Amino acid sequence: MSSRLGAFLGSSIGKKTLMSLTGLGLVVFLIAHLAGNLTLYADGTGETYAAYAQKLKDLGPGLWFMELGLAAMFVAHIALAFRTSMENREARKSRYRVRGTKGEANLPNSSMLITGTVVLVFLVIHLLDFRFSEGLAPPHADVLAPKVVDRLASFTGAAIYLIGGVAVLIHLGHAFRSALRTLGVHHPQYENLIKRTGTGLAVALGLGFVSFPVILFASPDNYGGRGAESAQVAPAEQEQAPASGSPTVPTAAPAREEG
Repeated sequence: MSSRLGAFLGSSIGKKTLMSLTGLGLVVFLIAHLAGNLTLYADGTGETYAAYAQKLKDLGPGLWFMELGLAAMFVAHIALAFRTSMENREARKSRYRVRGTKGEANLPNSSMLITGTVVLVFLVIHLLDFRFSEGLAPPHADVLAPKVVDRLASFTGAAIYLIGGVAVLIHLGHAFRSALRTLGVHHPQYENLIKRTGTGLAVALGLGFVSFPVILFASPDNYGGRGAESAQVAPAEQEQAPASGSPTVPTAAPAREEG
């Protein structure tokens, strides 16, 4: 049984099947991740987002197992993607040598590899920004919302996360349909439905993630409690600075001693 399973996973269709399953698993994660991140828009103080982050942190060891499983899916998906891409390239070279015709490049597969690489680089930056910003332990929940806003309020941060969101949109546009086709979920009668579902899912997730750098860069003081901090700083500065046009109180001259 194990030898048959190993032979299947070692075959081209086996690797594509496993890549499709891990890809669909990552799509489920993206949906849940976006739903949690959208709590940042729930209020201007960041309390709802902090409560969401605290619930994840309260999972304790369960959070570590979830993260390890997610990391395993990412690693497997990326490794299989590069492996199948290399095998497809070698197969095209072989057909070129046999037929003596120029092999045609597969544009969807080529764009998948490029956007997948961009998403990988973006993922590393994202993890360093927020998940491992305080070491291996999960960061404190109450500082996450201000940290997210501060990062995306900068031009560099907004540009990085905008590129990452667009890469996710383009990658999912082809990945969802390709995964279902590999798993045998395709039929001429439902082809348009599958295509529209994949496109709609890609657009919804992509625009959802793109909204963060766009909105937080444009109006950072409306989220993460930054507006409240600005409101607290302003009165303090007014108390320290003398009001313009205020009358000057004369000081009394020292009394002259009578000799």
